Amino acid sequence: MQLAQLNLSHNLLTGKIPSSIGTLIKLSYLDLSSNQLLGQLPQIEAPNRFQYLDLSHNFLNGPIPKELEQLDHLEYLRLNDNYLNGTIPTTLACLLQLQYLNLSHNNLSGEVPCSVYSINGLDLSFNPLNHQIPQYGYDCPPHNCPPPSQAINSSKKRIVMLTLLIFFLITIFLSLLAFACFRCRKTHKKEAKERAMKNGDICSIWNYDGRIAYEDIIKATNDFDIRYCIGTGGYGSVYRVQLLSGKVVALKKLHRFEAEEPTFDKSFRNEVQMLTNIRHRNIVKLYGFCLHNRCMFLVFEYMERGSLFCALRIEVEAIELGWSQRVNIVKSIAHALSYLHHDCNPPIVHRDISTNNILLNSEMEASIGDFGTARLLYPNSSNQTIIAGTYGYIAPELAYTMVMTEKCDVYSFGVVALEIIMGRHPGELLSSLALSSTQNLMLTDILDSRIPHLTNPMVVRNIVLVVIVAFACMHSKPRSRPTMLCVSQELLVCKKTLATPFRAISL
Repeated sequence: MQLAQLNLSHNLLTGKIPSSIGTLIKLSYLDLSSNQLLGQLPQIEAPNRFQYLDLSHNFLNGPIPKELEQLDHLEYLRLNDNYLNGTIPTTLACLLQLQYLNLSHNNLSGEVPCSVYSINGLDLSFNPLNHQIPQYGYDCPPHNCPPPSQAINSSKKRIVMLTLLIFFLITIFLSLLAFACFRCRKTHKKEAKERAMKNGDICSIWNYDGRIAYEDIIKATNDFDIRYCIGTGGYGSVYRVQLLSGKVVALKKLHRFEAEEPTFDKSFRNEVQMLTNIRHRNIVKLYGFCLHNRCMFLVFEYMERGSLFCALRIEVEAIELGWSQRVNIVKSIAHALSYLHHDCNPPIVHRDISTNNILLNSEMEASIGDFGTARLLYPNSSNQTIIAGTYGYIAPELAYTMVMTEKCDVYSFGVVALEIIMGRHPGELLSSLALSSTQNLMLTDILDSRIPHLTNPMVVRNIVLVVIVAFACMHSKPRSRPTMLCVSQELLVCKKTLATPFRAISL
């Protein structure tokens, strides 16, 4: 009953979340993310002190319970990457302390309550919602929040929140005004430039004419308005930004809540360090960055089709990904990893290769993104590290060796390659192959059934090659896995006619 913080994330927890969790009235921090939890969200009854609640990346379903309105201390709520359905409760806006709400990658439907737009860090992306934003106060129907235990305290909270909001807006306005005046004075501009040259400029945002474009970013996003947000990454929101030149870029901004966490700050700076030193056509290009304690963001090339994960998950987009495009995506990922492992000195291990971190442009060409957990592989180091990555793609040896090698990326690549061919994560397939009853499972049985059958002999040979390479990369012994250089070269070789008919090939 005295437990205050509980973190069980990134494990193999299964089953339902016990309803008794609500009896821990002193529990303020609960993280059960990245597990295999099932069932509906538990009803947590008052009294409680929850401030941080993360149930993301599980298999939770059902509606969002209206009882969440009782969590009047809640500041941070993540329910993304589940299978939640139904509508978004209007009473979420009654949580006066709530600063961050992520409901992305679910099956939520219906109208978006205009009341939730008052929440600062809001992400509703990748849900079949009606995203028409009403004018708050006109189109927004009134909603009744249940009175708290002490009405006086609730009124005081509202007054304090409103006062802080007004103060924050005034501060931003005065800061921008002072910044604009400073930029207009040529002498001060020259001194600032000389000072930056001497001490090192933390702001390295550049436009295509070579000039600093920080103010262009602020203007193009209307100070990072939620309307320009297109998704949420591992540690920040992603915005679509059209610069004054007409060029469209993607901007990843670190949330204020996460910027205070040393781990997120380190990952953000790590991504800058990695991407400023590498160049490859299949690695997302970094155009610029801003590392400041008030505002931290990265500027990337814009990938119009989003993540490979979404492209495979959404049926309409999956059908557009034909067999030839899928083979080319596998080849692109292999070439990029071969570059990181064999052409960079020291080698770079990405450590989080998954379909979420493979991005597609308008031509369905793939690039690897999200280098927040990437590490340099030093030859004279033990390269021991904590486990990082996405559950289901992490090499099994990391669980007991904690030693980072390039073969960890090779394993993750194998999982991704097989997922591209199957159209879904191969976890169930890998488990079933260990059973004697599935020894005669045919290759044609695992192909993505949403797209037409294979007819082109060249494509058929490439699909067989991809599956063979994928299984080789997922070998249980790291030393038995091929290098990404070998994989990249193997995928470039034109194979001869298959010795066995395609429909007669078993796994």
